[in-house]
Amino acid sequence: MKQQRIFPGIILIGFGIYFYLQQANIVLFQEFFTWPTLLIIVGVAFLGQGYGGRDYEAILPGTILVGFGLHFHVVNKLAIWPDHIGTFILIISLGFLLRYQKTRTGLFQAILFLTLSIILLFYDKVIRWFGLLEGSVGSPWEIWPIVIIVIGIYLLFIKKK
Repeated sequence: MKQQRIFPGIILIGFGIYFYLQQANIVLFQEFFTWPTLLIIVGVAFLGQGYGGRDYEAILPGTILVGFGLHFHVVNKLAIWPDHIGTFILIISLGFLLRYQKTRTGLFQAILFLTLSIILLFYDKVIRWFGLLEGSVGSPWEIWPIVIIVIGIYLLFIKKK
């Protein structure tokens, strides 16, 4: 049975704590009074609804919001954290994987996003590596966006079950 009180309960508690700490002007929490923290609070509410209320479809938006919020908090604090579109796609992939764990749906999307994020995150390194073989591999590597467009068209219009 889905409990519909979990999401609004966590939202109210989270926002209440956020605004109370902001008004109390506690220096320890000063760097958390930003919009990414609000993303995390809403994401935690979705995850609470997803896991606590057994509304497993809420896991995907919860993971995405918490992941994006954490990304925006961490990106300027850790030098090793990638500030790249591949990071966002990796977070979305994680959301699909966590939802798949409970619903057994969305594995294809999870693998698709995971593959795309790996390609994007390591694109520069792969290009440099292929630079050694530039004559034979350079041309195929330049058309990979067209390849994924063709695959998308195939999935939308040609492949019928």
